Amino acid sequence: VYNQGHFYQPIPWEFDPDPKKETPEAIEDGKRSGLGTGYEFYQAWNSDNFPRFIMVTFQHPCPYFDDSYAVNSPNCGPFGDAIMNELIPYVETHFRIIRQPFARVLEGGSTGGWESLALQVYYPSFFGGAWVFDPDPIDFRRFQLLDIYKDENAFEYRRPGAWIRNPRPWSRTPEGQVRSTVEDVSHYEDMLGPHGRSDYQLDGWWAVFGPVGDDGYPVPLWDMQSGKINRTAADYMRDHGFDLGNYISTHWAQIGPDLVGKLHFFVGDMDSYYLNLAVYKMEEFLKTTKTPYYAGSFEYGRPMKGHGWHPMTWADLLRQIAAQVQKNAPKEIDVSTWNY
Repeated sequence: VYNQGHFYQPIPWEFDPDPKKETPEAIEDGKRSGLGTGYEFYQAWNSDNFPRFIMVTFQHPCPYFDDSYAVNSPNCGPFGDAIMNELIPYVETHFRIIRQPFARVLEGGSTGGWESLALQVYYPSFFGGAWVFDPDPIDFRRFQLLDIYKDENAFEYRRPGAWIRNPRPWSRTPEGQVRSTVEDVSHYEDMLGPHGRSDYQLDGWWAVFGPVGDDGYPVPLWDMQSGKINRTAADYMRDHGFDLGNYISTHWAQIGPDLVGKLHFFVGDMDSYYLNLAVYKMEEFLKTTKTPYYAGSFEYGRPMKGHGWHPMTWADLLRQIAAQVQKNAPKEIDVSTWNY
């Protein structure tokens, strides 16, 4: 299982052999997310008859963010090539790993959700499935609350009346209370560092999705002070495959046959960053596919499920993944030896 994400500690919080960290706060956080605690996962991992996986997580910071999004981009560099052509082959030749597509699985949430989907659709025959949780925007017609191809300004909605200015939200609580606006975050990042050097979310997106400017720095999708959207940058992001919804729909005839049954999406209906909206767009397209039909799944958290929601614990996620791996394994392989 290639686990995607960022903000990693030496031992990821989702796997913790220290029972002292099974605190009331950790238990409450595990209940809120649905994942359970790190110690609970550790116990399941070491229990009898558990599916035996090797789990790999990548760390690949770039100059503009703590994560390169696992793809090739002009501002960050050829991380996609490095991961696919160097890192994964190294891992798979140094550990007891089945080097076949059915046995390679991608999983991740938020940034990692986007990465899992991107690697699966960019390399559809190499991986055997992607479990995509609350992904960063996967359809740029729903870049959170923006349509980057039609909206003129990132900071405000189209006005229902000339005398009304509606600030565009950036984040919300699961109850719907707005916590911050796009303008707030844009000004905050601009204050932290010019030329995309805030090391925060928007600058990370500009570095990965956008072109290099004449000054050698990433071109922002919108002006960080006025909110005016740069249509050239928007078109670049789509034309270079970073709008995954557009990429999948325009390439379905080529990649679809290798993606049947491999795409599984999960997001809360009240995602804190409105990321559920792009997932809806993805579902709209995939459910219309016929040649072939995508045969994957979508699951939405209701009611009031925010960012990071999961419908299963870490242990149950691996059990679910194992069921698909075993189903897709060649008949000559004895899959009964995989649980012990």
